[in-house]
Amino acid sequence: QVQLVESGGDLVQPGGSLRLSCAASGLTFSRYVMSWYRQALGKERELVAFITRTGSSTDYVKYGDTVKGRFTMSRDNAKNTAYLQMNALKPEDTAVYYCKAVLNSREYWGQGTQVTVSS
Repeated sequence: QVQLVESGGDLVQPGGSLRLSCAASGLTFSRYVMSWYRQALGKERELVAFITRTGSSTDYVKYGDTVKGRFTMSRDNAKNTAYLQMNALKPEDTAVYYCKAVLNSREYWGQGTQVTVSS
């Protein structure tokens, strides 16, 4: 059974940082493209970032326009975990953050972790 478990969400002040983790099990993690999405209250789910499969320094990572330069996505294939380092957080980053794993037609989502940016 495939499981994606996000963690690391919290309440943080504007300008602060958080690191989210997505621990995967039940799949061959290194073969999957991993993504982070977020969904704010009353808004559609949006892509934050995705990372290709190699798990090396040459991975290709693409970011949504609203997080470029502030967020960094990475993966550790040995730990079956994807990460999202979030810096310079803004109130508009408040959302539930989800990770997704995709390989061809197979797609899996985690349950999400809440990030709240507020003073």
